Amino acid sequence: MSQPELLDKPFAISKQAVVEAFRKVRANQGGPGVDGCTIEEFESDLRNRLYVTWNRMSSGSYFPPPVKAVAVPKLHGDGVRMLGVPTVADRVAQTVVAMELEKVVEPKFHPSSYGYRPGRSALDAVEACRARCFTHSWVLDCDIAGFFDNVPHDLIVKAVEANTDLKWVVLYVQRWLTAPIQREDGTLARRDRGTPQGSAISPLLANLFLHYAFDRWMVREFPGLPFERYCDDIVVHCVSEKQTRYLEKRIAARLGEVGLRLHPDKTKVVYCPQDGRDDPFGTTSFAFLGYTFRKRTARGREGVRNGFLPAASNDAMKKMSRAVHGWRLHRWTTLALDQLAAWVNQIVRGWLNYYGRFYRTALLPLIRRINAYILRWARKKYKRLGSFKRAKAWWTAVTRRAPGLFAHWRWTVAF
Repeated sequence: MSQPELLDKPFAISKQAVVEAFRKVRANQGGPGVDGCTIEEFESDLRNRLYVTWNRMSSGSYFPPPVKAVAVPKLHGDGVRMLGVPTVADRVAQTVVAMELEKVVEPKFHPSSYGYRPGRSALDAVEACRARCFTHSWVLDCDIAGFFDNVPHDLIVKAVEANTDLKWVVLYVQRWLTAPIQREDGTLARRDRGTPQGSAISPLLANLFLHYAFDRWMVREFPGLPFERYCDDIVVHCVSEKQTRYLEKRIAARLGEVGLRLHPDKTKVVYCPQDGRDDPFGTTSFAFLGYTFRKRTARGREGVRNGFLPAASNDAMKKMSRAVHGWRLHRWTTLALDQLAAWVNQIVRGWLNYYGRFYRTALLPLIRRINAYILRWARKKYKRLGSFKRAKAWWTAVTRRAPGLFAHWRWTVAF
């Protein structure tokens, strides 16, 4: 992008912002959009492609192409979720706007908002939720029905306009909101509401919308009730069942005012039993960000006691177990042991870092299963290990010689 800056552009967008936006897009990876252009192909003619993007955005002539619809299975297996994959160039343009808007809105966001924010993570939200379950006996587990499919465009634009006087930011947000979805058969679907999951700017727009629709409303109407919000996943802590059920009605009414609704079957009032705090109430567990919160036995300085604690959810465990089964490790006999470890570690290390933060013993069955597959691989690769006694001796020798070879061996080498 060595071409000189043009002085007659209606919108002052720096070229450096476009370059920085591409760096972010490249770091996040992602597949091609409707034009089929991958990040590698885009980078092969990077200077010209970035210049075209900057030139069109600066002149006001940038119009986003359709967003490619991609169906992915939902975590619980109940149907599919439609993601919208923009082109690489469109992701760059969205990131330019997102970076500009984020500078203004990020300092305004509520401290209990954790999703897609710099310096915050899902594990921070889980930790805050865990701590508050000790001090508050009741939880309202909120599920907003089809949030990304139904969030009203006019209210998103209104929220953007309230935070910036840059006309190009508002203009392009409006255009992205109404960009059509291209289905797998090539047909186009127009949109009058919703913002597709998978686009670079959707998480920021979702946070900005819920900042006004939920966070500020909670501070105004229920200032004493703590909550955790990770984008549209919300948990609110209460002190009694009566208060929790009243809050559920009020939140349902509030969401109705902004064009949304609580899912009637997935929104739950939950009691949080612990040592010295028992109750016959029916629902005593809930899921949040891949963790299931329920009463569990834990060891601490004061001995064994019960607490309302998070651990990797059954759905997360099943998903990881299916992944391990699908690897078919015993067939990878052409690899050396260190090569096998390098491949396994790049996936398992992420699981351990996320799901092992709390109540890590819940992962031991999965770890033992991985170890069993590794042992099966060794017995298939080395014929001399045909007997279990010899295989066990080989295993003991390897785990003693290289205890950190596999990332999960620091937790257990048992199988």
